[in-house]
Amino acid sequence: MGRKRLRDFAFDPSFTGESSGFPRNLASPDISTEDFSSAVDYLSNLKGVDHNKIGVLGICGFGGFALNAAAIDTRIKATVTSTMYDMSRVNTYGYFDKMDKNARYALKQELNAQRTEDTKDGTYAPGAGLPDKLTGDEPQFVKDYWEYYKTPRGFHPRSINSNGHWNKTSALSFINTPLLTFADEIRSPVLMIHGEKAHSLYFSKDAFKKLTGDNKTLMIIPAANHTDLYDNMKYIPMREIVAFYKKSFS
Repeated sequence: MGRKRLRDFAFDPSFTGESSGFPRNLASPDISTEDFSSAVDYLSNLKGVDHNKIGVLGICGFGGFALNAAAIDTRIKATVTSTMYDMSRVNTYGYFDKMDKNARYALKQELNAQRTEDTKDGTYAPGAGLPDKLTGDEPQFVKDYWEYYKTPRGFHPRSINSNGHWNKTSALSFINTPLLTFADEIRSPVLMIHGEKAHSLYFSKDAFKKLTGDNKTLMIIPAANHTDLYDNMKYIPMREIVAFYKKSFS
């Protein structure tokens, strides 16, 4: 029987799930971007893999990290982002860019005070996660997240978003380190996919404006919300994604 060709490779981000490392549940712009390049390191040295045909796909916050990785790692020959979040932007300016300088300064004061407490306690306080139950007064995007992470649809006992949240002080590194600074230097093909009804659509629209060249595509899926593009095959354009990779690697 012939050897099977590797077609996809999925990993848990550093410090989460089955990935090792401490502190747990840490997120940072550099480490989360590096996760993609580390995966490329592995694949580039794996027998049977054409290192000239390696692409990445990132969902939600890891869509932003995937795009950031493509900006620095020229071994990445094609990038797909789905329902992309710019984690630096949302941590720095808040949802819909409503956080001003004074509010951000107050947030930095709070987070740095938390660092002092974490050091004293020898632990890391979690950020605010999803509620165990909904009251009905939450913003629609919180309800959408809840319907994914808190139900059998997307719940997992080792998922941060199902059972808690990233470390609270993780936000500091995002505030101080803007992602996508060099997105305009990506020379490989990029396909960005986002839902028409997603609260986060502005992240993809604005990131797409930074991309240059004629091999960049923004695909907006009618009627889809943010979490529809996590797992809802009614909205996920699988044929277009496969065609994009095939064309990029031809």
